[in-house]
Amino acid sequence: MAKPLELHMWPTPNGLKISIALREMGIPYTLVPVNIGVGDQFKPEFQKLSPNGRMPAILDFDTDDGQPLSIFESGAILQHLGRKSGRFYPQDQRGRAEVEQWLFWQVGGLGPMAGQANHFRTYAPTFLPDQRQVAYGANRYTNEVDRLWGVVDKRLADRDFLAGDYSIADMACWPWMRNPAGHGCDLDQFPNAKAWRTRIGERQAVVDAIREGDEMRTTNVLTAGGAEADKARSILFGQTHRK
Repeated sequence: MAKPLELHMWPTPNGLKISIALREMGIPYTLVPVNIGVGDQFKPEFQKLSPNGRMPAILDFDTDDGQPLSIFESGAILQHLGRKSGRFYPQDQRGRAEVEQWLFWQVGGLGPMAGQANHFRTYAPTFLPDQRQVAYGANRYTNEVDRLWGVVDKRLADRDFLAGDYSIADMACWPWMRNPAGHGCDLDQFPNAKAWRTRIGERQAVVDAIREGDEMRTTNVLTAGGAEADKARSILFGQTHRK
């Protein structure tokens, strides 16, 4: 019998996508924390799994050739898990296309835009010489996330889930729409998306994944203040190809 799959993650939206999917699909896994606030993502053993130095990553021991398979990038991981389990990822051409377009909509749009909106609204320093640039960034990404919430709200006007049935597309998008306040979003303006958000948040697999993540991280070091927060910010926000 193969070893349980290893999930290397920290409970950010991208990490939660995978723990939710694993629980929904009933795939046993071992959790390996990757504390991005202290630099675990730069350790050589993790970068063997994720050359981009970003989590999540998985190591799957239950493979066709019997050799461990490592996968990074959350969208690719979700597709792999959907194929592996045969659940939440349709087998027919039309159904699969529906799921994939919303999965990649999240990967290419919602995630990056929501991440930048949260960054500028929550973490941007207030002591920069020209605050107009900070304000421009906050407004730019806040407005774009507002537009994307509108896309979801319109999509859900006549259906319960993004691709018809509950799928990996919903699992990908939900964690990024879990914290609307961080994006400057008024939930009441998007009633269909609000109901969808509640509907998914009540699923047992989602509740359990959130609880597991909360147990990993009891405080947000980035907003805690002091030297520890400054160090974490330098690790997360100061990266170039040289460091």
